[in-house]
Amino acid sequence: MQMTTEIQQVKQRFGIIGDTPELIQAISRAMQIAPIDDVDVLITGESGAGKEFFPQIIHAYSIRKHNKYIAVNCGAIPEGTIDSELFGHEKGAFTGAISSRKGYFEEADGGTIFLDEVGELPLTTQARLLRVLESGEFIRVGSSAVYKTNARVVAATNLDMLKAISEGRFREDLYYRLNTVHIEVPPLRERPNDIILLFRKFASEFAEKYRMPVIRLTDDARHVLTSYRWPGNVRQLKNIARQVSIYETSREVTGEMLVKYLPQYTVGNLPALRQDVASSDSQGSNPLLDNERKMIYEAIIKMQKEIKDLRDIVNGLLADKESAVVETMPRMIAHPTGTTTHISYPHQPYMENNTIYNDIEAEEIMVNEYEEHPTSLEDTERETIRRALARNNGKRKKTAQELQISERTLYRKIKEYNLE
Repeated sequence: MQMTTEIQQVKQRFGIIGDTPELIQAISRAMQIAPIDDVDVLITGESGAGKEFFPQIIHAYSIRKHNKYIAVNCGAIPEGTIDSELFGHEKGAFTGAISSRKGYFEEADGGTIFLDEVGELPLTTQARLLRVLESGEFIRVGSSAVYKTNARVVAATNLDMLKAISEGRFREDLYYRLNTVHIEVPPLRERPNDIILLFRKFASEFAEKYRMPVIRLTDDARHVLTSYRWPGNVRQLKNIARQVSIYETSREVTGEMLVKYLPQYTVGNLPALRQDVASSDSQGSNPLLDNERKMIYEAIIKMQKEIKDLRDIVNGLLADKESAVVETMPRMIAHPTGTTTHISYPHQPYMENNTIYNDIEAEEIMVNEYEEHPTSLEDTERETIRRALARNNGKRKKTAQELQISERTLYRKIKEYNLE
């Protein structure tokens, strides 16, 4: 996709940084469909990739540019009030409705409404939205009167919509109605040439804001930035630039300094090891990547050794419960994952979920518990939610509070993992 003068002007107006062909194509498509007033648009892309710029471009280059532009984060509105927020309500429609109120669709009449995270809408609200898209009609909560709106809808989501449809979480007819025009925003990891430009822009802004010299990147620091997967995309890159600008006393940032700020919760989040064997042989090894491989291998070997040692201890307990080794054994053994397992002394009962087990049964429980410990992030999440529900007797509100997530997110996870 060729960079035109018009696209360059759009980038400058909205502060968009980058020359990746996929990004330029997305901007060009937004400009092309902006004047076509009766076309709704669906924008897809990962969280933090910059989807919010495109509805602004569409509005600014449409005939509606002098009317209202309203952005709504559908994922941030509780399920019980989302209909009222979007379509309005009448006085007395529910507790606390002390007066009538216009919804966002009514307020955006003649303008543009941006529905971010549209995939989070409840199915009942999706049916209402479909009616608005098809006829422009809606009904306020607590009313029987039909209202009309002439708002253009631009929606965005980071979900795999076809998967959401197959799982019954999103209406197929609404998806095809929204998807009249589709704009795909590329993730940051597919824009390696833009990463350094964005980092420099953010670093310059923070230097001016905090009145300090601008940080500079060494060659290995630039390599770390371009090889990292950036699961949080541009939003994450901006936060990293802020942290480095604030915390590092040296204004020259090396790769070793930068790696400290990059989350490394799983191997997949480590800087991508993109050099294949052939390129490594021809170009020589990279010390930074060699160190990363070494760290990964050492962690795996250490975990395997800890697992073997723990199993040897457990087998020893089962084989010789009466030995002196058992009597001096600590009551708790640490898992490699950071959790602990109870080890019973001989002839001492073990209690779990109000059930008393003898020492042999307790030790068998311990072995099974360890062997069945989840081995993937998905299994860990499923097991964590299952146990939290059990501890709270299935009460979702208390479970959500314990896990520090919203009830809506918990409900979705329960359905996803079939924990109902």
